[in-house]
Amino acid sequence: MPSSSMLHVRMDEATKARGTAVLDAIGLSASDAVRLLYHRLIADQAFPLELKVPNAETRAAMAEAEAIIAEGRARFADGESLIAHLDAAIGK
Repeated sequence: MPSSSMLHVRMDEATKARGTAVLDAIGLSASDAVRLLYHRLIADQAFPLELKVPNAETRAAMAEAEAIIAEGRARFADGESLIAHLDAAIGK
């Protein structure tokens, strides 16, 4: 495993608090966001990001996916298994 190093960033408290709230809504920590930024800087050789807070429809889909995982509902190894399951559910 590669060694890691610290990156210290100074900013005013209000900016930090507001930014942290947005990152929480997106599902990222401040460290995750900085790591993502650096990886994209390297890959794109440009300042890359346009992340937004998910809208209500996306948040509902994310919550549904988390519920499916938590409840252990059907998951499929491939598309054919999914189609077979759906066909069986509607009686085909």
